[in-house]
Amino acid sequence: MRILIAEDEVATAKALKLLLEKGGYTVDIVHSGTDAWDYIQAGTYDVIVLDIMMPGISGLEVLERIRRARMKTPVLMLTAKAEIEDRIAGLEAGADDYLPKPFATGELIARVKALGRRSENYTDSLQKVGNLELDGNRYEMRCGKKSVNLTNKEYRLLELFAANPGRVFSTDHLMDKIWGLDTESDIDVVWTHIGYVRKKLRSIGADVEIRTIRGAGYSLEVS
Repeated sequence: MRILIAEDEVATAKALKLLLEKGGYTVDIVHSGTDAWDYIQAGTYDVIVLDIMMPGISGLEVLERIRRARMKTPVLMLTAKAEIEDRIAGLEAGADDYLPKPFATGELIARVKALGRRSENYTDSLQKVGNLELDGNRYEMRCGKKSVNLTNKEYRLLELFAANPGRVFSTDHLMDKIWGLDTESDIDVVWTHIGYVRKKLRSIGADVEIRTIRGAGYSLEVS
């Protein structure tokens, strides 16, 4: 399940990301409404968590844009304001659930999981491209009887490529999408991890490969 958390409190967002990833979920975090809307337009999420008060555009405006675009992704609204008017505004704008701050982390995670089960996007954790099967439950890829485990970042890279075969992704896009806008990692980490994934694809005889497109980025191609 893929989750987007838009929360301007950096420490809170990172803590939620860590806990959800330990549960096997794929999590992107952003810290402004503008970045949230950019991520939502560029990817597919099973659940979106929006803080109402954020830099750029507010969580309510992001929610309104989501519903105007006829996206049915479940949305959980967060806010430091507990007034009934704020709850009503969020629900009327199309929110599926509402959680005032401060909240118990366990409750938020439970609500996210519940919304994920209702998401029309959340169907199966298994992706197939060429002769490759990508298993999100086990962080594993398989070809016939051969299989190999993936790290979180390797899995997220391959998941993105497998969902968009033939599409060219720039190094900067992959850096932002997989490592996040506030990462302290050097951009070389992208090609390093792509190198790891390439070796693992070859080790199990996959008929797909990540090709370097000179001056543009990387693309997953089926041989």
